[in-house]
Amino acid sequence: MIKAGIIGATGYAGGELVRILTGHRDVEICWYGSRSYIDKKYAEVYQNMFQIVDAKCMDDNMDELSREADVIFTATPQGFCASLVNEEILSRTKIVDLSADFRIKDVDTYEEWYKIKHPSPQFIPEAVYGLCEINREAVKKARLVANPGCYPTCTTLSIYPLLKEGLIDPATIIVDAKSGTSGAGRGAKVDNLYCEVNENIKAYGVATHRHTPEIEEQLGYAAGCPVLINFTPHLVPMNRGILITAYASLKKEVSYEEVKAVYDKYYDSEKFVRVLEKDVCPQTKWVEGSNYVDVNFKIDPRTRRVIMMGAMDNLVKGAAGQAVQNMNLMFGLKESEGLELVPMFP
Repeated sequence: MIKAGIIGATGYAGGELVRILTGHRDVEICWYGSRSYIDKKYAEVYQNMFQIVDAKCMDDNMDELSREADVIFTATPQGFCASLVNEEILSRTKIVDLSADFRIKDVDTYEEWYKIKHPSPQFIPEAVYGLCEINREAVKKARLVANPGCYPTCTTLSIYPLLKEGLIDPATIIVDAKSGTSGAGRGAKVDNLYCEVNENIKAYGVATHRHTPEIEEQLGYAAGCPVLINFTPHLVPMNRGILITAYASLKKEVSYEEVKAVYDKYYDSEKFVRVLEKDVCPQTKWVEGSNYVDVNFKIDPRTRRVIMMGAMDNLVKGAAGQAVQNMNLMFGLKESEGLELVPMFP
């Protein structure tokens, strides 16, 4: 059995990790880390785990944890993992970091957008960006994986094939994104109170959202050149889900069949990316609680643009599910182990 430790086990992403790993046949959770609830029973924090998890919450001592765990998941705020990781810890265990600490290869860009000094930039070059469908082979050999952000996962998977094949102009990409409130985390914030969110929808982080450089970097790899995008996220009054609608100008006239063939080339053999049938638009309801990403597109011949769409659960494929998918690859397990989660409805 693989022994897994979770630091940040009482946040939304950490709780989802516990839910998924509890059903994983090859994993035993040995550490439920939570600075806020040390010595409190985990099932008292998340009552859905009553009589399922008997353990108490522990501290965030990564050095001690690295001596017990084969893999550590850090579902923590930016700067935390990077402040604790060192060569000795990485020599003993593998790490899947759900924060942004190692996602962006340029440390100056990270510090500019996240407004903090990076504590351990020496590990950035070796960290593998854990978007399995694109970096699968590198993830298999990694000891440190940067689990992608939720918006970047959905956006990249929706756009990547057409950009990689040179069908769209990278200078024309606009991304409109919407997310449920769990994407903001479990911490108490006025903006996330029920009365603030209910019966309301709003844009936020306009032209400043911290996932922007992460998306641009990944799309840049696909395009083979630097990419700048307009990215605007919106908060919608639901618990889970991300929906992105992206727009770009086509470089040439193409048919539906030609574009569909490009998506199939990249995703036909992918378990968790579902290319929908013609004219079916992705919906968050059809991926809720699962590790699936539903993608599709629509050609607009009038404007010579293509609309690329994606939907996924921000807590599963956008966080915990993708982290487990990465772990499976790192340990040579079946990639979908523990993730055969049928989307919930209603």
